[in-house]
Amino acid sequence: MIKLSVVIITFNEEKNIERCLKSVIEIADEIIVLDSFSNDKTEEICQKYKVKFFRHEFDGHIQQKNRVISFAENDYVLSLDADEVLSVKLKKSIIEFKQNPNSDACFFNRLNIYCGKAVKHTNWYPDRKIRLWKKDSGKWEGINPHDTVILNEGANKKYLKGDLLHYSFNSIEEHILQANKFSSISAEQLVQNNKKNLVLKAIINPSFKFFKNYFLKLGFLEGYTGFLISTVISFETFLKYSKAIYLKHKKK
Repeated sequence: MIKLSVVIITFNEEKNIERCLKSVIEIADEIIVLDSFSNDKTEEICQKYKVKFFRHEFDGHIQQKNRVISFAENDYVLSLDADEVLSVKLKKSIIEFKQNPNSDACFFNRLNIYCGKAVKHTNWYPDRKIRLWKKDSGKWEGINPHDTVILNEGANKKYLKGDLLHYSFNSIEEHILQANKFSSISAEQLVQNNKKNLVLKAIINPSFKFFKNYFLKLGFLEGYTGFLISTVISFETFLKYSKAIYLKHKKK
C-alpha cells in the first residue's frame, strides 16, 4: 500500500478547514497546510488535527500549490482546497487506489455546492479534476487564478468514482466578490501575456459563456440557480476583458 500526503493551501479558512480535514483523516498518511498568514482561527483548528503547518506569503495560486507539495514526504499527493470535501464514495475509491496504485494520477468529478444546493448542470459538473498524482509525474500550471494539474508526457491517469464536494459559495454576494477578485487577477495575466483583440473578446465572449452554461450545459434545468450561475460567469468574463483593456490603456 502506498502512503499519501494531503496538501492544502489556506488563508482565513476557519469556516471551511475543519470540514476538509475531517474528510481526509481516514485516507491521509500526513496532512500538510501551507498558510498565507491567516489572522483568524485557521492555524488553531489545524493544530487540533496534528497537521504539518507552514507559512509563506501568497504569490499566486499556482506558485503556492506547487510550494506546498515540496513539503510532502510521500510520493503520492492529494491536493485540495480548504472548501473541498471528499465524499464517502470518493474516499472508498482512494483507499482502493492506495492498495493498488496502478496509474500515475487520478481524476474525479467535482460537485459544486452553491448556496446549499448541489449543482449538476452548467459547466460546473462534472468538472473533472486531476487532484491525486505522483509528485514527479506532474505539477500545477495554467493561468492564475485558474490553475490546473498538467501531467508529464507519458504519465497515465485513471478515473475514480465518487465526487469531490466543493462548497463554493454560501451567498450570491460571495460569488460576486470572487468574480470581481478573480477577474482582476485574470486581467493582469492577460496584459502580462500581451493578449490581443481584447475589445472584441469583451463583446463576444461573455454572451457565449452565458449561452454555453445556460443552454448547452443545461443550466436551465437548475432553475433560477442555473440562471444566476450562468449570469455571474458571463459577468466575470466581461470584467476580465474590460479590466485588461483599462490596464493596457493605463500603461500607455
